[in-house]
Amino acid sequence: MDGVPQDDGTAEAQGAQGPRRVVAGKARRVVVGGGVLVVVAVLAYWLGGGGGGGGSPAAGPSPTPTPSATLTVPDVFKRVGPSVVVIQAGKSLGTGVIAAEDGTILTAHHVVKSTKDIDLTFADGTRAKAVVTASNPKRDVATLKPVKLPEIVVPATLGGAVAVGAPVVAIGNPLGLTYSVSTGVVSGLNRRADRTAKDGDLNGLIQFDASVNPGSSGGPLLDARGLVVGIVVSIADPGGDEAFAGIAFAVPIGAALGGDDGDGPPGDGPQL
Repeated sequence: MDGVPQDDGTAEAQGAQGPRRVVAGKARRVVVGGGVLVVVAVLAYWLGGGGGGGGSPAAGPSPTPTPSATLTVPDVFKRVGPSVVVIQAGKSLGTGVIAAEDGTILTAHHVVKSTKDIDLTFADGTRAKAVVTASNPKRDVATLKPVKLPEIVVPATLGGAVAVGAPVVAIGNPLGLTYSVSTGVVSGLNRRADRTAKDGDLNGLIQFDASVNPGSSGGPLLDARGLVVGIVVSIADPGGDEAFAGIAFAVPIGAALGGDDGDGPPGDGPQL
């Protein structure tokens, strides 16, 4: 059974002391709150660079995101397509790529070796004759000089080395289907492609699996940034029917430009 509170006169005493206790409590809270503000201010000053070293605060550079240079395949085609040329050399159909501001075209030697009658069609529809200015049969590369240039010359940007597994894009005219695009990866490096005993094997090639066919020869092999990393020269043809078997080869761009063992005019290899 609950007891009934008894009034023994202490309530008045407690009531009298109550306001002082409340005031004291508020005072303690004010002091504590003020202490927190002081600590926050000190920390802010310290973090701002004003404390510790005694010098002015040094503003460090904020990290800037590095934009990716990788392009989509449509972007690669949009960038490099205007640099690609259709080559008709006698009965031979091939591809070339504008590789210099003066309109010099890089292609495969075997595309133009059988005739001096070379016709070009540029991406804008301009047609022109061309002459071979240098060739390197041992590396299967050649350079052409157009007799006439399109109104706007768009040279491709030349790249460098590639790695196995890196994505690549090929642009060419396979089987006469002009400006066709295919994609794949670098399947291997320093490969060898068999040729006739007269021509000799091709060595140091980039192996890739982007689809190419007759008519693609001389076209650019591009990396994911749209840079020319090779010149397409051949495919593996186990059936002897010139059908793509999933293995193609390109001369690395460095070798295509720096050949020193060619015997074509006017020097020892393509010079841009």
